[in-house]
Amino acid sequence: MIRFYLAVTALFVSSSVICQQVPIPLMRQIFHDRIDQTQQSIDASDRKTDGAFTWGIDEEVNQQLTYSLFKQVDELQIKIEADSQLDINSKIKFLRGLNEILASFDNSFRYKGLKAIELPNLVNAYSEAIEFDKQGASIVSVIDNYEIEVGEIISKSYPFQNSPNKNEIYKLLVLKACRRDPDRILPILTSNPNISFADSLIKLVAYNNQEDLYTYAQSTNTPLGRRIQNLNDPLVKMISKLALINEGRLYFPFLDDLYKGKMTMEDVQKALKDDNKYYKLLVSTQIDYADRLRKRDTPMVMHTLTGMLKKKAMDLYINVINGLHESPDNIRMRVVEPLTPQELYYLCVMGENEIYTSSYLKVYDRIFQRMKNPGSDSLLMSVNFNYFKKFIKMAAGYNRLDDFLKRMSMENAQILMKAFANGLERTGNLEDAVDVADSYASISDEGLRKLILTEVQNSYNTLVKNADTRGANIYDIMNNIFLSIDSSNHINISEKYGIPPVYQVPSALLRDSSGRIIVQQFFYGDKDGNAVFNNFIGAYSNSNWKILSKPEWIEVSSTTGIPVTIYANKPLDSEKDLDAKAQASLGNYLEEKQIYPTVVIHRGHSYFVKYTIQQLAPSAKVVLLGSCGGYHNLHDVLEICPYAHIIASKQVGSGTVNQPMIVMLTDLLRQGKDLNWPAIWKEFNTRFKGNDLFNDYVPPHKNLGAIFIMAYNTLEQRSKS
Repeated sequence: MIRFYLAVTALFVSSSVICQQVPIPLMRQIFHDRIDQTQQSIDASDRKTDGAFTWGIDEEVNQQLTYSLFKQVDELQIKIEADSQLDINSKIKFLRGLNEILASFDNSFRYKGLKAIELPNLVNAYSEAIEFDKQGASIVSVIDNYEIEVGEIISKSYPFQNSPNKNEIYKLLVLKACRRDPDRILPILTSNPNISFADSLIKLVAYNNQEDLYTYAQSTNTPLGRRIQNLNDPLVKMISKLALINEGRLYFPFLDDLYKGKMTMEDVQKALKDDNKYYKLLVSTQIDYADRLRKRDTPMVMHTLTGMLKKKAMDLYINVINGLHESPDNIRMRVVEPLTPQELYYLCVMGENEIYTSSYLKVYDRIFQRMKNPGSDSLLMSVNFNYFKKFIKMAAGYNRLDDFLKRMSMENAQILMKAFANGLERTGNLEDAVDVADSYASISDEGLRKLILTEVQNSYNTLVKNADTRGANIYDIMNNIFLSIDSSNHINISEKYGIPPVYQVPSALLRDSSGRIIVQQFFYGDKDGNAVFNNFIGAYSNSNWKILSKPEWIEVSSTTGIPVTIYANKPLDSEKDLDAKAQASLGNYLEEKQIYPTVVIHRGHSYFVKYTIQQLAPSAKVVLLGSCGGYHNLHDVLEICPYAHIIASKQVGSGTVNQPMIVMLTDLLRQGKDLNWPAIWKEFNTRFKGNDLFNDYVPPHKNLGAIFIMAYNTLEQRSKS
């Protein structure tokens, strides 16, 4: 009712109404008419010309907006007309200005993202500015009391655009912009290099955003760059000095130590003469900085140091040992021979997404071979527990967690795993939570499992008590996933969180509209790929299947049971990219014929798996990654197929496992049976008894990290709907 009253009383309180309250000379009528038109334009910006400016669902705010646009503006028009202190020109000036600020608001609101709630502030600020101007006083204090956007509109309006305090107002707006967005201080100063407080702001950037200052200090041909170079401040001078050195980027990660005198330029220069020495210097500095972080002392540019450490770990070592994966160990691992256990540790955690399975396993073994006291707790202490959660996650992912934990006392193992499971809500992403979920399934010690489960439950209770919804959701999902592993707990994750079935894939879900199941296999044209492909052909050369060969791919179709068709590219010469061309041709064919694979299989080494994932059909419901360490690509698969059931190995992907597994799965599909993973895995355990490589394969219902992501995302979507 209030809103209706406001709308009616304010509706088109135009100049004709104003005329009834105060006489308006014809020469000023045009200014009132323009104000009326602008009011109506703003009124229409909410897509309804109804005398009510509404934006959003907050009724109180909408009433305030409507009041300001109509009642308050009209009252200000009357006030200007009735003011005996104002001469004719002044009245015209302020009426013209009133229309200008409204028009500026209209434009900025529609096209530049100005918030609607700034309208009342704008009208109030303009009214205050008129009073200051009438008294001959500066409007600087008015500009200072409101947001930048309001201040800019007021200062640029006709009555104040030539204010004697124009420069002071401009400086104030620049300062307000820098205070509101410190990350934009240098871009703002680029247009204002000589402003009086530029030096103070440059110093502020030096102590808060060294990367930005380094970049701008390199531009000595610009006024701002020269000002930075000439500023007499110790930190600014150090950054400026590094910015002008040819290899400044290699010195820059050590800025904190260089500035504080803990390291000299000569120290870095000596290390730069030898790649190993430079990497060692990066590692020792990273370890020292990790210790400072634990003491709540954050070193400058630590993220830059870590970035350089990762780059050098990749360029100097990981890419080399990955590239020599087929060479003997004495050749392949020669490059890491000079490295200490701690330096090898950082190869693992820095190369998490790039290191091959075999490379990781060889580096992991060397870490403990080179320790005088090969205790894993000693290793973590020697690196000040830097990236310890990442190292534990990787150890679990490569089936080395049991080995890692056994290298320390049970008491220390318990302390470590408690720390591993704590504080998952404090990060801005789900990475740590997924790492814990993935790792839990790799722990064989029931005592440690129980310990982690208890920590998860305690954290959940604490976060519920503290009303931390996001954190409580993380631990609630984790708790239920962990409990669901034991069937006696009778927890159905699928029903609880509204995600597709975790323990099985119904046959009907895999069929297309014609009742057919489409399988796509990716092969690669190296020596091993050709052998694997020939084995694949041999496995399907029987009465249950027929094989049709095309120039770039083959089609294997069932002759009995449910219609199943396997499309597989031929492993043509990979060095000439002929296999890539064959895959692309097959992909185009499937797309043109509207054939959508629901089962996708990768056959090839780990360094090929990224190409399979790049071509992965979003329609896939089951994905088998037959490469070594395919397990470490789960999250990339889930980015494309959020609810896919994934089979992958944590370590060696073997044809002695992959081919029989694929044949058994496709036979189940041909027979029209659902893929019941616990039952299938029980059969696999019998089939592959004695094959140690099978033990590293993880069935879909035990991919706890993947299940966690599905459940969390579904819960989030539910909360937003």
